[in-house]
Amino acid sequence: MTQKPAPIREQTRTVVRSLLARTAIELFGAKGFDNTTLDEVAAAAGVSRRTLFNYFRNKEDLALSGLDEQGELIAARLAERPAEEDAWTALRAAFQVLEEIDMTAEGRLEFITLLFGNDSLRAGHAEKQARWQDLFAPHIEPRLPDSDRRTLQARAIAAATIVCLQAANEEWVRLGGQADMFDLYDTAVQAIRRPT
Repeated sequence: MTQKPAPIREQTRTVVRSLLARTAIELFGAKGFDNTTLDEVAAAAGVSRRTLFNYFRNKEDLALSGLDEQGELIAARLAERPAEEDAWTALRAAFQVLEEIDMTAEGRLEFITLLFGNDSLRAGHAEKQARWQDLFAPHIEPRLPDSDRRTLQARAIAAATIVCLQAANEEWVRLGGQADMFDLYDTAVQAIRRPT
């Protein structure tokens, strides 16, 4: 039996993982996170429960799986930004990748509402976004003036932008999705960057 080359296996795994996550989000939206079982997700996706566990550790991991990919996409976009661009501008441009994710506004609203409406998902969301800080900081640091505290400053900027994004998401949900997400993000950033 011949094995598929590693890149094809990895692409297949990524596609299956994405389809499983999308199926789960649809079910969570329809039935509620707590009222949906992994058996139901597996059945709706046409796979066994065992297959589901080959891709995800638990139900929270299944619901939040897209956040890891989003963080990696943002970091990759941040790395591509012009070197002379200041950190805040580069991050704002990198966050635009979130607008390119294949999800309707209704689907996004449903997902974010689900996320912030469940304590375990909210905690998992905060944990995954803390990992974003580790992804972003190395791309922010070279954009800052040279100093012995540049690493700390880069991590602080990464953390602040992530909190601004979360605040914008929460406000967007509160407004029922009837606002421009990045206008809300810009307002949050302006609030913390405003000189005192």
